[in-house]
Amino acid sequence: MAVLIAIHVLAAVVWVGGMFFAYTVLRPAAGPLDPGVRLPLWHRVLGRFFIWVWASIALLLISGFGMIFGYLGGFAAAGVHVHLMVGIGIIMMLLFTYLYFGPWRRFADAHAGGRLPEAGAELNRTRLIVAVNLLLGLATVVVGASGRFW
Repeated sequence: MAVLIAIHVLAAVVWVGGMFFAYTVLRPAAGPLDPGVRLPLWHRVLGRFFIWVWASIALLLISGFGMIFGYLGGFAAAGVHVHLMVGIGIIMMLLFTYLYFGPWRRFADAHAGGRLPEAGAELNRTRLIVAVNLLLGLATVVVGASGRFW
């Protein structure tokens, strides 16, 4: 159980912490840059970060369901906080999947084609989805850390 918890927490920290950094630190710092500099920067940053998000999702699913079925006795025996974590986590994963195969792909295509206004619009859509996922992720961290004490 300790190994699964460690994997689960590290995967969550990578994903939620990465979103927090990107949204609250990198975005304001990159905002004043010229689009010819800002958009390639975001293309490189998100391209690398999204690899880590996919890995985090896989590890969260494996470790989470491993704990639920290997140690907690399944969903019937799990506390409400576990159900909340799973539900919010699945919503986050679905939002990320939409982001990756929708706005991110369109951003990357527009960026590669030199269509900066189109790339900027898709990057803004990405920003909005990340904002929602960041809030959901922070809520999930609070639920995960405090839920067993409710």
